[in-house]
Amino acid sequence: MADFAQAQKLVYLVTGGCGFLGEHVVRMLLQREPRLRELRIFDLHLGSWLEELKTGTVQVTAIQGDVTQADEVAAAMAGAHVVIHTAGLVDVFGRASPETIHEVNVQGTQNVIEACVQTGTQFLVYTSSMEVVGPNIKGHPFYRGNEDTPYEAVHRHPYPCSKALAEQLVLEANGREGLRLGGRLFRAIPASVEHGRVYVGNVAWMHVLVARELEQRAALMGGQVYFCYDKSPYKSYEDFNMEFLGPCGLRLVGTRPLLPYWLLMLLAVLNALLQWLLRPLLLYAPLLNPYTLAMANTTFTVSTNKAQRHFGYEPLFSWEESRTRTILWMQAKDSVAQ
Repeated sequence: MADFAQAQKLVYLVTGGCGFLGEHVVRMLLQREPRLRELRIFDLHLGSWLEELKTGTVQVTAIQGDVTQADEVAAAMAGAHVVIHTAGLVDVFGRASPETIHEVNVQGTQNVIEACVQTGTQFLVYTSSMEVVGPNIKGHPFYRGNEDTPYEAVHRHPYPCSKALAEQLVLEANGREGLRLGGRLFRAIPASVEHGRVYVGNVAWMHVLVARELEQRAALMGGQVYFCYDKSPYKSYEDFNMEFLGPCGLRLVGTRPLLPYWLLMLLAVLNALLQWLLRPLLLYAPLLNPYTLAMANTTFTVSTNKAQRHFGYEPLFSWEESRTRTILWMQAKDSVAQ
């Protein structure tokens, strides 16, 4: 019993721990990190599912807080050994103002970094976004690229701009007063003509593995960038989505675009203009804008084994298991909605 108590010595803090990715990271830590003594879940909105986690041997502490409030972040972090920073505001449709996106994603990340320095927390794993790399608004393809593939990242949309700035803060902070950072972990590949998608369970597993290995391999891993990948097949946007939508009873109507690209671009630009004109009066957030059109119409795929070489990452879930789990999750969501 004494050996078991001694092994359970680490305190983890997961920001955004009630978000889609954050919840998976939380559950993965409880399943796969045997040294865990306390797991702190920091989020603006706490989920009722947290209560079921408080019956195990690990102390689970739910903390309601806002990453934009530096004092709340520092208070939550006091005494933590490792921080996994997944909190962020994802918005490519314009539902939130550019100022709000910047405050959450950039200032929030700065607050996390400063809290690490203030409290002496040495290890930080940051969840970035593939949008930091692209696709850019020029429609340049990124075909089977890796972390070192040159690509002209042109950011104009508030969301990728904020994630790029936040990531730069993280990379520049590596080594500051002993702080070691796991660089960026991409949680998904954006929609594209030919692309890979990553199952959230594998993304969560990579976060846990980075956090576990960062202390022992700080010189190698500190300040590094890692793409998240698994065995999901390279398929078109439509074909990939139909792997999940088909078993749920949905079918594609035809295989050719209903509208030519030039007309889609015109509609996207008009939507953006209308959104700008209406913003002082009401919220207009159409799904189609120049940025989402570029995401959906650009070849953007990755092919890398850097995570495997640096810290032994292998996907925890096969493509078949990932597909089955996703279909069951979608069917459960659909039954609840009905």
